[in-house]
Amino acid sequence: MLPQELHERLSRISTQWTMMFRTHAEGDNAKRAAVERLLERYCGAVYRYVLGAVRDPDVAEELTQEFALRFVRGDYRRADPTRGRFRDYLKTSLIHLVTDYHRRRQAQPQPLAIEPAAATLESAVDFNASWREELLDRTWQALATVNVGYHAALRLRIEYPDFPSTELAEQLTSALGKPVSAANARKMLERAHAKFADLLVDEVASSLEDAPTEEIEKELKELDLLKYCQTALSRRNPNPSEPKA
Repeated sequence: MLPQELHERLSRISTQWTMMFRTHAEGDNAKRAAVERLLERYCGAVYRYVLGAVRDPDVAEELTQEFALRFVRGDYRRADPTRGRFRDYLKTSLIHLVTDYHRRRQAQPQPLAIEPAAATLESAVDFNASWREELLDRTWQALATVNVGYHAALRLRIEYPDFPSTELAEQLTSALGKPVSAANARKMLERAHAKFADLLVDEVASSLEDAPTEEIEKELKELDLLKYCQTALSRRNPNPSEPKA
């Protein structure tokens, strides 16, 4: 799937989820806000995971909407939005969702085909990978919002890792519409790396509902993101023995 098509589908799903939640939501204002925030946060990861399991964008979108409907009508009451590891519960729920889909297909007359068994879905599709991709995508969006120059510099470095500073400066000059020297390009790139790492740590921390630094570090390690964020994590809480002010 092309990045633009993925972005359009995710935007549509997010909008539909928000409307669905506000139609079906019950409970006090704080609880409703927490659940709505939870749905918005995970909708991209849910779609990516389901897409990897069914290999059909239209079916994946349909199942993603089905998950949201199950959620807002209370099928997942045992899920607590205040717990940082909601994604562990979410992963199991999605395995059941996709398994139900394949069972419905098997019950219909169709040519002989091999469908993935429930026991193999977890190994075939890694929800951690889907969640990791969602966190990185959110971080890129945040970087573009915070500083378009940093975003452009880092994207160029990833796309053209062997560019010398002079070539990077020329590309940035063209992209930003203003002169950028080689020295400025190097400095911009250095700051972009640092800002991206800070924003990524912020995204993970937000998903864990203000968890302590130790839990954030554990999550980053499990998602294979710690190697990019170790310095940023230290900046967030320079003295682990003391809470951040």
